[in-house]
Amino acid sequence: MSQELLPAVEIKPKGEHKATIIWLHGLGDSGNGFAPIAPELKLPDNLGVKFLFPHAPIRPVTINNGMEMRAWYDIKSMDMDSRADLEGVIDSAQRVEQLIRAEIESGIDASKIMLVGFSQGGVIALHLGARFKQTLAGIVALSTYMCAPQSLSAEKSAENQNTPVFFAHGQQDEVVPLFLGNAAFMTMKENGYPVEWKEYMMQHNVCMPEIEDISKFIQDKLA
Repeated sequence: MSQELLPAVEIKPKGEHKATIIWLHGLGDSGNGFAPIAPELKLPDNLGVKFLFPHAPIRPVTINNGMEMRAWYDIKSMDMDSRADLEGVIDSAQRVEQLIRAEIESGIDASKIMLVGFSQGGVIALHLGARFKQTLAGIVALSTYMCAPQSLSAEKSAENQNTPVFFAHGQQDEVVPLFLGNAAFMTMKENGYPVEWKEYMMQHNVCMPEIEDISKFIQDKLA
């Protein structure tokens, strides 16, 4: 595992730091892409939430003709079963785990740390969140899907078996079709997780009703 922490955009709480949200961007984006969403969530100051928006490593992406861009893993084909490069997913999950551990070492309990991920970032959030060995506050999976769903039952951690998972997806998403997100939701549900599913009249993006629902989920789980 790399010893160097992923660089990230950090938004500090206005008061005492009590909780941390680690928000993972999608393919070709950076931590800067989602940083403006923090004030849009309108979280109460007394939650003491610090946001971390890490930048994925730059790597060649096969489906984009090998072009180098920020990506949590390579996408070698659009085939549903092999879309996510498992080796890359595991590597990025380990890198994000380092961020979680750094927060814990700074004095924030794991139960006050939440993972949020959009598209590729959601793949990492689901993969890591289900396997992390300390109980997290929650997982938010936005317009995303699951890597290696068949291995979840054998690899999931008992510590996060009851961690709430909020799924949100666009009904008109042409990048990650709705059925892929719903398949991930059903896999988590069949594995006994407390899951919630919401869909919106949007494409592969976020919308204000969704942001409001994410805010409610965060406030409920970090209260």
